Amino acid sequence: MSLKKPTKDYVFVIVQLLLFAVYFLPVHLLSTIALPVWLNYAGLIMLILAVVFGIMAFVQLNTNISPYPTPLESGKLVTNGVFRVARHPIYTSLIFSGFGYAIYQESIFKLFITLLLVILFYFKSKYEESLLTQKYPDYPEYKKRTRRFI
Repeated sequence: MSLKKPTKDYVFVIVQLLLFAVYFLPVHLLSTIALPVWLNYAGLIMLILAVVFGIMAFVQLNTNISPYPTPLESGKLVTNGVFRVARHPIYTSLIFSGFGYAIYQESIFKLFITLLLVILFYFKSKYEESLLTQKYPDYPEYKKRTRRFI
């Protein structure tokens, strides 16, 4: 196992953790959105489904999981299960969880932080995919048939 990761890996993880921390701060900088009750519960359902989707991805990855974009040396390319639906199901789960909870909480602030996470995950996944393409010859074909996020 390689202990030395590229600096870019650490930057992505640090920014991600900072955004997660900011998301859960009890900040009310921006006003809340007055949504119909049914939409609040739709956000809650989105949150629950996203968490289940993420758990399925964690279980499926098993020992291949890492917070860093650089693939593990011992890792294997997973293209079945939830990875048939999205190339990055954990990022997808985090994005939809963020949106679902923000809608449930009627929080413009949380929606904004989730949008920042979408941007971060786009660039993190783009970098990760360049590394996956180098490591796995089958990755470009997988990429053609499966979306980045849902």
